[in-house]
Amino acid sequence: MAAFHINLVTGSGTPIYRQIMEQVRLGVATGALVAGDAMPSVRSLAEQNLVNPNTVVKAYSELVRDGILESHHGKGFFVAAKRQVYSRTERLRRLRQAAEAFVHEAVFLDFTADKIRDAVNEKLADLSLEAKPVGERL
Repeated sequence: MAAFHINLVTGSGTPIYRQIMEQVRLGVATGALVAGDAMPSVRSLAEQNLVNPNTVVKAYSELVRDGILESHHGKGFFVAAKRQVYSRTERLRRLRQAAEAFVHEAVFLDFTADKIRDAVNEKLADLSLEAKPVGERL
């Protein structure tokens, strides 16, 4: 777990608990976090980032609910073994919803379709998702 660090940005449009969740999800998706990795304690993560411990608890609790983390009473939070939490239909629905929001924002910012595709391809390359199997393909 030493190589994975959660960086929070106060004052951004994204709530702190959501930033924690997104970074943990990305860490799991890219392999930076693997099953069994210990997460920073609630207290240490809150102190390092000067946030309320309840904010960290909220993020961790939602990640437990989603099957990303598991809680071991008295020991802390750990990355859970990968399992499919959502049905294929739900995963497709969520993908389309995220893609729609992204594309609408990119079009609003006046990017062409080619630039939008380039940005997506660049991000996929950064994450090395093209060469790495990540669960069931759509």
